Amino acid sequence: MNRRFLHLCVTMLMICSPAIVRAQQPPPPLQITVAYLTQLFEEPQPLSLVEPIATDKGIAGARLGLADDTTTGHFLNQQYKLTEAIVEQNGDLLAAARSTLTNSSQLVIVDLPEEQLLAVADLPEAKNALLFNTRAQEDDLRTDRCKPNVMHIIPSRAMKADALAQWLVFKQWHRWFLLAGVGKGDLAFADAIRRAANRFGGKIVEDRSYRFEAGARRTDTGQAQIQQQMGLATQRASNYDVLIVADESEVFGEYVPYRTWDPRPVVGTQGLVPTAWDRVNEQWGATQIQRRFIAQAKRPMLERDYAAWLAMRAIGEAATRTNSTDPAVLKRYLLSENFKLAGFKGVPLSFRPWDQQMRQPILLASARTLVSVSPQEGFLHPVSPLDTLGYDKPESHCRLNE
Repeated sequence: MNRRFLHLCVTMLMICSPAIVRAQQPPPPLQITVAYLTQLFEEPQPLSLVEPIATDKGIAGARLGLADDTTTGHFLNQQYKLTEAIVEQNGDLLAAARSTLTNSSQLVIVDLPEEQLLAVADLPEAKNALLFNTRAQEDDLRTDRCKPNVMHIIPSRAMKADALAQWLVFKQWHRWFLLAGVGKGDLAFADAIRRAANRFGGKIVEDRSYRFEAGARRTDTGQAQIQQQMGLATQRASNYDVLIVADESEVFGEYVPYRTWDPRPVVGTQGLVPTAWDRVNEQWGATQIQRRFIAQAKRPMLERDYAAWLAMRAIGEAATRTNSTDPAVLKRYLLSENFKLAGFKGVPLSFRPWDQQMRQPILLASARTLVSVSPQEGFLHPVSPLDTLGYDKPESHCRLNE
């Protein structure tokens, strides 16, 4: 009797063991594929050999974000993959975008200027995708040309101008001399400064345009010539507290500090700079990400690197919380009150629902130190002090999620 019972137990165990093994096997990992889309454009080289020439702006930050997401994914049964679509200067960007959206991922970090970003967003293949803007700073993308499939990671020019204006008002430097270049970005940043002056009580007592006429950037920019040009460009100005440079083209702005006719501080695109990220930031644990980035990329982290890193981390956080790769599901979570992202800036980052712009503090950085961070103390808002930077909901025509 005992022998028969033992035989029966062994037989049942043999029958049931495959089912037990199958039941104990973990589910397949969640596969999260993110695409990075950019096109090569001719960019100005650094004016000084002190600055390294970065050939991987943006994508290096996405790669670090991938490493961070992968570390978390090991514990959560998630697998992350980053595909890179880097289009040559004269290549077919839209063909590459269609291929990326069809064959790689519907989650795309887009490192493109405004018009190219909008062209990609308008593709039929992008209708249900989620695009993360890490380069285009134009304010009209947040006020009039809003796209429901675009999340803005990079701060707008208005956010940066407002951050700078708050600091100047805090310092009681109310009289401003605005010196702007003639490039498209220069003019746009100058407009943002004018708006910020009206918003926060600054007074532009001098508003001048400057066209730099030098030939070769290094051989024709001698010390004597520059010293004379900057003095002439800034002389006989109305009494002012601070000179604001608008030179996104990086043509003349670096030559302005210490060469002005009157002894005044220089801020704006050069001097004291409002930016989403700078290598001088060492607070709130930023030293560790700075060191990890340098170890990987062999250079300091730039603003576009940081924006791409934030985009990867936002996707990773949303995928972790929702256990989904569906762009619609991830978007709902990103725009919800539950989404909070640590960005090494002292406060959680989130998205504004009406224009899908990431709320974030703006660093005010000099060449070697972090001078301040905006929003400044005392600038209040009923929802978040971060919404004092840039176009607030009543100022924008965007109503994307109402």
